[in-house]
Amino acid sequence: MKIVNPLYYPLAVLAGGISLFLGVRLLQLPSLVILPVASGITLISASLLKSREPQVFELANPELEKEVNAVKLSALGLVNQSENLRLEAQKILNDSFQIELLTALQINGDRISTLPNKIDTLAWNLFSNISILSVSALQQQLTEVQKKLSASSGVAQEHLNQLAASLKRNLKLAQDGEDTRLARIINISTLIQDCTGILQQLQTKLRNSDLSDAQQIQQMQSLSDELTSLVDNLDLLVQK
Repeated sequence: MKIVNPLYYPLAVLAGGISLFLGVRLLQLPSLVILPVASGITLISASLLKSREPQVFELANPELEKEVNAVKLSALGLVNQSENLRLEAQKILNDSFQIELLTALQINGDRISTLPNKIDTLAWNLFSNISILSVSALQQQLTEVQKKLSASSGVAQEHLNQLAASLKRNLKLAQDGEDTRLARIINISTLIQDCTGILQQLQTKLRNSDLSDAQQIQQMQSLSDELTSLVDNLDLLVQK
């Protein structure tokens, strides 16, 4: 059992004090006997209390800690931006009867809203060192992406190709015994930034487009599809 400073644990000090009092006043033991016993009880009690504390984040990689904090802030910003777009789209697209586009934007908004909680869970696992992706886990992710690639085209295929390339690099790192956590967080951060850019484009087009023009509506639908593809990739990377 690891010895800790008992001064950080008042209950341990109290237990030692009580044992000292009982030994001296009731049992009338000599101080040469009771003092080491009381000290031992204090140290053992402190060590037991320490062992029962919940595990806290202990990260030996400051760069990873910085990236995790940054990506959590980025995710919250993405949620806010997505919610603003959802509210704006609900007002504008309802009036123009563009229900299909509105529904797609709402679904993506719902999915994006779950991202911060997923990243919190991922961050805890990373800090606890229980989620450093194994070779088999990375291979499974890569297999999923490759399956999607065979059935995709256009912008979605481009995004999947980029993700596949990142996963292959991470897989090589894992096979070489390297820590893949930082690479994983950077990939997530990149996807969040890409989503932010798409949301900005959608918001601009929503405000400035002629909603009776089928071509302009199709452009927004294409951007919405691109956002869906990016959110799919984010879900893959933030899963346990």
